Amino acid sequence: MAHERRGAAASSAAAHDAAGEALFVDVVHEAPLSGQRQPRSIVGGTLYCILLAGYAGVVIAAPWIFVLIPDMILPLLCSCNVLLLIITGIFQQYWVHQVTKVRLQGYYDLSQKLKRIARVPFAAIACGTALLLLILVWQPQVEVLSISVLLRIALVVEVISAGCFMSLYIGHIHKYNSLNEQPDILRPLYSALQPSSSLEEIRYYDSRLSDQQMALLQYQRENIHYLSEEVLRLQESLSKYHRSVAASTPQVDLTHLLASRDQELRALSAEMNQVHSELRVARGLIAEKDSEIQLIRGKNNQYVEENERLRAILGEWSTRAAKLERALEAERVSNMELQKNRAKLRRQSTREKIPDIPQSESSSIGVL
Repeated sequence: MAHERRGAAASSAAAHDAAGEALFVDVVHEAPLSGQRQPRSIVGGTLYCILLAGYAGVVIAAPWIFVLIPDMILPLLCSCNVLLLIITGIFQQYWVHQVTKVRLQGYYDLSQKLKRIARVPFAAIACGTALLLLILVWQPQVEVLSISVLLRIALVVEVISAGCFMSLYIGHIHKYNSLNEQPDILRPLYSALQPSSSLEEIRYYDSRLSDQQMALLQYQRENIHYLSEEVLRLQESLSKYHRSVAASTPQVDLTHLLASRDQELRALSAEMNQVHSELRVARGLIAEKDSEIQLIRGKNNQYVEENERLRAILGEWSTRAAKLERALEAERVSNMELQKNRAKLRRQSTREKIPDIPQSESSSIGVL
């Protein structure tokens, strides 16, 4: 029994320790975030890459571009390189400002990478300028290639190096814009709550503890500033809401207000009951009208059928009348023909009778 109790106590203690560790380890997932992370612009880096590409094109095509002034190729290229160095220095200040913003957002590791990369293009252009100076100084001793070719090769290598590092910088900025996780600067804050196996890797990785702590303090300061602004904004919104409510609602007794609301509710209930009764009456009237309409429709259908039947009879009588008219017309035509024939026969008979009369008279005279 004692062994079982000790085993149960040990298991409960282990479970309690594990739960406690899990509780403290989960704090890192509940760390406050400022919520104000804004994407960094890549327009500056893109414009600089376009500038480098244009400059490289001018360097490569310089013999054909400045064909009318070949003696001015080297001075123009050197002047353009100095101008590019100045422009790169201006862009470097902008990139360092971007890296500072990323650092203040709590992404320490990414800011360290960007900090190193942002200074490389200026260093590459500066090294290229120094290489131009060396080529100009040592050109009399180096006769492998012409000074124009050597200068253009050095400038192209310089531009390619700066462009590669600038592309890497733009890629990291794009990765930062699409990042959707907690700032990595919060890890040292909760490193003491982590298990001992990962403590050495997180808390004492490299010798940057003080720098990380400073970045963490800056991030917390920005976070507190953002939260203070949010609290002030919410307080202002709350005060505006209270003022609007106070302006729209008069200060009256709550009991009186509830009584008036109850009375209005009862009046609305009575009106609703009256509307329901009127609705039932209206539905009854509508049902009666529907029955009358059905009767009228039935009578109308009967009238329509009777009308169709009368129309059929009328059509039949019309056809019969047409036939009788045609028969009457034929009879009239036949009568007219008979009358004509009869008149002809009469005329012929009268003509035959007229010559017969004198012959009879002459015969009677001869007898006498």
